[in-house]
Amino acid sequence: MKLSEFSFELPKDLIAQYPLKDRAQAKLLVLDRKSGTIHHHIFYEITNFFENGDALVLNNTKVFKARFKSYKETGGRVEILLIKKLGEKLWEAMISHAKRTREKTRLYLNKEVFATVKQKRGTRCILEFNELTHDMIKKYGEVPLPHYIRRDTIKDDEEYYQTIFAKETGSIAAPTAGLHFTNEILENLKKKNVEIIEITLHIGPGTFKPIRTENIEEHKMEPEYYEISEQAAEKIEGARRIFGVGTSVCRALETFARKKERSGQADLFIYPGHRFKIIESLITNFHMPCSTPLLLVSAFAGKELIFKAYKAAIKEKYRFLSYGDAMLIL
Repeated sequence: MKLSEFSFELPKDLIAQYPLKDRAQAKLLVLDRKSGTIHHHIFYEITNFFENGDALVLNNTKVFKARFKSYKETGGRVEILLIKKLGEKLWEAMISHAKRTREKTRLYLNKEVFATVKQKRGTRCILEFNELTHDMIKKYGEVPLPHYIRRDTIKDDEEYYQTIFAKETGSIAAPTAGLHFTNEILENLKKKNVEIIEITLHIGPGTFKPIRTENIEEHKMEPEYYEISEQAAEKIEGARRIFGVGTSVCRALETFARKKERSGQADLFIYPGHRFKIIESLITNFHMPCSTPLLLVSAFAGKELIFKAYKAAIKEKYRFLSYGDAMLIL
């Protein structure tokens, strides 16, 4: 299967640059796989599509302030994106201007706090900080907005680029389909006897990693840590119908279905031809052309139906990507 088959023209003005003040006021495109029909709603109406005994599975990962502005002793500016903590002072990270940044270079967050480049591989490196506490990350770090949001971070991002059910710190990107949920929506679902189930998948840079092979089967996903509690697994097993919130939930559950392990590394690449074992309905945002999330939703609903839905969304001026509108695939 060729990557070029998943290309489409996304108008730049449809890439959402700011969040809605009211999360639940996002548009909701509802795509029915059986009938092929498309209907337009507002996200707060999503409760109408649930029935007694259904389950909603959420990713409770929490985004941390992973982006830092630093400077070299020479004065050059370098942006740091922390990926994963490797030890007390060691972090895997991505840095800007990597070709001009040598190993052993010091990157200063301020006069007292700095990181030394220990190992470098492309834009990836191992950084050793002289000190970097949790409080320092909160103080000096910035919300790691995706590259397609072309503005500086603002105070509102600390609230809106985080789901209301975020608990487990570890992601450098939000599970964006979950951003639309409010406490009121979750309470209304509970009143309908819908089981709310939380699992964890920490989203890393692989989410934004472009596919560089024309044959999509040759692409490899970066592993991301997931965890599903025994109680969550039992509830999923007993649910009437599973609504997955976002591609991260989908990858975690489908990995679990294959490996039979409740925690570990999710590196499953889902593209058309994949047979889903757990997810029966999917809530998701609108994705980039030729991206791994687009391939996942194409696997779930069929490429033809997804492109029909995307054409309708563009016509109706839906907002795309992280701060954009939502789709419910039934």
